[in-house]
Amino acid sequence: MTTDTTTKGTTPDATTPGTPILDARGVTMRFGGLTAVRGVDLTVNSGEIVGLIGPNGAGKTTFFNCLTGLYVPTEGEVRYKGQVLPPKPFKVTAAGIARTFQNIRLFANMTVLENVLVGRHTRTKEGLWSALLRGPGFHRAEAASRARAMELLEFVGLAHKANHLSRNLPYGEQRKLEIARALASEPGLLLLDEPTAGMNPQETRATEELVFAIRDMGIAILVIEHDMRFIMNLCDRVAVLVQGEKLIEGDSVTVQRDERVIAAYLGEPFEGAPGAEEAAEVESAEAHAKAEAQAESAKAEAKTEAQAESAENTTDAASDRSTTDAAPGKENDR
Repeated sequence: MTTDTTTKGTTPDATTPGTPILDARGVTMRFGGLTAVRGVDLTVNSGEIVGLIGPNGAGKTTFFNCLTGLYVPTEGEVRYKGQVLPPKPFKVTAAGIARTFQNIRLFANMTVLENVLVGRHTRTKEGLWSALLRGPGFHRAEAASRARAMELLEFVGLAHKANHLSRNLPYGEQRKLEIARALASEPGLLLLDEPTAGMNPQETRATEELVFAIRDMGIAILVIEHDMRFIMNLCDRVAVLVQGEKLIEGDSVTVQRDERVIAAYLGEPFEGAPGAEEAAEVESAEAHAKAEAQAESAKAEAKTEAQAESAENTTDAASDRSTTDAAPGKENDR
């Protein structure tokens, strides 16, 4: 027999707002001698949007992979609603965590609707005989899945393209489709890996509105993003990863003003970097040196002009003597 395990338009096991959904403790991921993530703690509460930022190579996507079962952490643990997550991606999805990827991963030769239906498989249970015989229970479950998939496509604005091949969608709509497919598993936590990468400002604003709407559905969200304006406008809290370690966590204002975050993005100052007084002394010394150089240059130019004038006078005198020696009648006089 086939049954649908979720209620239309709701998330499974709804949680009171403010309660911890995700609790990652001491997550460390090593690849041989390389430590990509080191002792990262992060909590995401229900009804909350949390941002994860950091320079390229900071370990953000590796941390995401540890949360979703693609990687088994070398150390630490990840709990979802108090339960340790199994180290298998499909079991993590079944538990209630869905994700999108930095590089879009759609089924290119399947329709938009079929892509979303793929995301429904964790919320349906089909017995062998039901699948083979295609009885009334199977058809009821299939109809319910299609109805829910169309609701999600309407939600992201793609219902009118349900029968289009996903590969024919514009880039921004492919991003929306990937989000719709993730929502099809009815998650309690949605992980978005750079959802606005490659988008223009208009598409970015639409994505921001979409993420807020998903939060309003009761789904907690953890998002990686390099667009600082997007992430700071969107998130309740922001955590910063640098070289695999969590540098700071707090509201957007606190994070933006933190000198360590600024240094991480713009470059770490060298040890003993000068303060305001030292900088003023340096500027004064540079100005003095410039003035001396200009004075020396002026002296050199004056000397060169004097030498040139002297040489010109010498040349004129020699020319006069030569003219006098060659005057008419001089040879006859001798």
